[in-house]
Amino acid sequence: MRDLGGLWSDLTDLVLPSGCAGCAERTPGLRQGFCPCCVGELAALIPAPTRPDPSPPGLPPCVALGPYAGALRAGLLAYKERGRHGLARPLGALLAEVVAAAVGTAGPVTLVPVPDTARAARARYGDHLDRLTRHAAARLRAAGWPVRVLHPLRALPRPDSVALDSAGRAAAADAAFRLRRPGRAGVAGSLVLLDDIVTTGATLAAVSRVLHAAGMTPKAAAVLAATQKRRHQ
Repeated sequence: MRDLGGLWSDLTDLVLPSGCAGCAERTPGLRQGFCPCCVGELAALIPAPTRPDPSPPGLPPCVALGPYAGALRAGLLAYKERGRHGLARPLGALLAEVVAAAVGTAGPVTLVPVPDTARAARARYGDHLDRLTRHAAARLRAAGWPVRVLHPLRALPRPDSVALDSAGRAAAADAAFRLRRPGRAGVAGSLVLLDDIVTTGATLAAVSRVLHAAGMTPKAAAVLAATQKRRHQ
């Protein structure tokens, strides 16, 4: 599915004074996105299964583009925390590759992004994952996949996960999501959860459990990056 020429076009579509989102280099004439070196780093990533250890109950099979490091980590931070919303297009295209790898064969797919809380969406001037999902869906449709995007859940206020341990994340995630309306939504084909980063898997597992209870069982979860567990020396 990968079209490196198309990927490069996506990564370099608008002129901005900012440096490369991956390495911050200010190459003369650099267009929005990533420098050629970082494009090569991203293009070399191959979606692969990933699973937190321990794995929370209810977590569906999870596929990630790569580890939360290097140009991928820097690009996500630039997009989410530094307001470089133009990166939604190239990052969404990369997320489409992960969906394709998670499903396996082209066919109808329903994408369900993990929703932002209202507070997070205000801080980021919109739901960051919803933007990624729109571009991922567009890339999949262009490749011939029938795609539907659903938003069956709403996110409730919850504490900042950075300050929580794994048990705290799980407890917060369990109370964090509610169905917008009762009943089964119109799922076509494989249902795939989308998120940008997986750490403990608590959020994806909680979303999966809510959907499963409503008769919508995810086939897989697709994420851009997976954090790596540090090994104590």
